[in-house]
Amino acid sequence: MSIRVVLAEDNYLLRAGTAALLQALDDVELLAAVADGEALLAAVEEHRPDVVITDIRMPPGHSTEGLAAAAAIRERYPGTGVILLTQFADPQYAYEFLRAGASGAGYLLKERIGDIAELQRSLHQVAAGGSALDPQLVEALVTRRERAEGSPLATLTRREREVLEQMAQGKNNATIAKSLFLTERAVQKHINTLFAKLGLGDSVDMDRRVAAVLTLLDSKSQHQ
Repeated sequence: MSIRVVLAEDNYLLRAGTAALLQALDDVELLAAVADGEALLAAVEEHRPDVVITDIRMPPGHSTEGLAAAAAIRERYPGTGVILLTQFADPQYAYEFLRAGASGAGYLLKERIGDIAELQRSLHQVAAGGSALDPQLVEALVTRRERAEGSPLATLTRREREVLEQMAQGKNNATIAKSLFLTERAVQKHINTLFAKLGLGDSVDMDRRVAAVLTLLDSKSQHQ
């Protein structure tokens, strides 16, 4: 089954280029490509896509109109995944976007959108209710959290932090194992340990994976 997508990007060349990339994917159906937040909301209402891809800054103010539209979509259509595109790995924007939950949410740098495999993986991950965060953003979030006094991340080993960063990018155990040159058994062992250190208990694994990602984002009060 194809993933049904609506794209919002005000820059014509970026919109056309991203649309062409999406149309080249056999398992993706591009329903609409629009240039502003108002048109995005209308397209989502009309098509009810599986995933929305939107720029953060869009007309008329070129501020956070895309971010506001993303928040509205997540509230009105909780079954629709949303991927934010941005030029900067800004932890504050990520927090504003993901504080309602990391499930069905992605945050990617525009420079990475040309990576077909990464784009396809992110779409599948978000459509399935997972998260897909850009590696540069994850690194910035980890750095911020580790500096916070009493942060549980400070108790993680280097390898456990690496596994958490991979999880935040939406990767499953097999992919994490391949990326870090570990066995899947070793990855699961690290995940169980970091779950315990982060105090995530014995809930459903997917819920704990999302909660672990949110641990990276729960930094607003320490960084105002």
